[in-house]
Amino acid sequence: MSPRQSSNRIRRTERWFVSQGTPTMIEGYGFATHVLPRMLPALGLVTLASLAWLVPLKSAGPQRWVLLAGVFGATVAAWFVLRVFALRLPRFTKGARLVILATYASMPVAVPLLQLLVDDTVTPPGGSVVGLLGFVIFFAVVFVVTLVATTYGTGTLVRRAIRHTFYDLRNSVRLIGRALPVMLFVTLFLFFTGELWQMMNQLDGWRLLIVVALFVAITVLASAARLRDEIGRVEQDLSPERLSAACQGTPLSDVSIEGMLHATPLSGRQNRNLLLVLATRQLVQAGVVGLALFAFFLVLGSVMITPEVAEQWIGGPVVQSRLVPGIPVALLSNATLFAAFGSMYFEITSMSDVEHRQEFFAPIIDEVERVLAVRAVYLAER
Repeated sequence: MSPRQSSNRIRRTERWFVSQGTPTMIEGYGFATHVLPRMLPALGLVTLASLAWLVPLKSAGPQRWVLLAGVFGATVAAWFVLRVFALRLPRFTKGARLVILATYASMPVAVPLLQLLVDDTVTPPGGSVVGLLGFVIFFAVVFVVTLVATTYGTGTLVRRAIRHTFYDLRNSVRLIGRALPVMLFVTLFLFFTGELWQMMNQLDGWRLLIVVALFVAITVLASAARLRDEIGRVEQDLSPERLSAACQGTPLSDVSIEGMLHATPLSGRQNRNLLLVLATRQLVQAGVVGLALFAFFLVLGSVMITPEVAEQWIGGPVVQSRLVPGIPVALLSNATLFAAFGSMYFEITSMSDVEHRQEFFAPIIDEVERVLAVRAVYLAER
């Protein structure tokens, strides 16, 4: 094979890593060479969308909506073109990188100045309290979030996890059917505890979100511990048969693998990327179980717990929810709490229980194993 053909195959393999949500597996992966080109669509989207601030606030009627529609259309079109361009993993020169970064960095100053010229007023993000600093904060936050998401392929991972859930409805039904009986056995009797209803009736929404976030963190930490064990096991088996099977359907499918390959240690960034692969699938899976549990407890509480019983348990007036009229806040909070706990419990069980692991956890690990095997062949090919 000629050097040019080999180089093309390497490039196609690197695009395959990006499509799998594991871009950090690319050798020499860095901000200037790989991350910034893939950030270009998002940065262009925010830059052009910020032109909506230039639409005169004083204008009314169809003129304003026509201008907004024009900005929206131009933004979508530019985003699509830049996205198609970025999928080719282009390499920018140093001058091109400086132009991109300088253009984006100038927007927090250019947008308010242009708006002042057009409309004789400035409306910063966050209102007049934040002031012109709101533009700087807004563009800085967008840049940091885009940088992290692009570096680890977060958007691709979320899309793949959601697509897997929607396309495999049979697995989702089986998942709920297996999870509900176990979770109800653990949590059902606690749901009818008066003291818990008293606490949930007064619990602030942000406190409940913190509790849910703790359950999410426990799930991610458990996934991280399991991932280290799985990586060690995969790296011990890099036989030609295993590598050839993993490369099927990838740009490296026609590579001749001879002899045992040696495992190359993963960097911290690569380990975090694989953890995101595992955690994203686990959390989406947990979300399916959590939604089912939430709906069950919501229906159960609405049917069995009358307003008189709820008032007796709480020991005072029952606070009604503003989001869902006719449903007590305590019932919504209880359903949310048990749904979060139940989904966390199920995900941890799926990692340790032999039967659950084979059915729900093993397919996720198979994807990680395949990425590691392809990476070993990719490095050898380079």
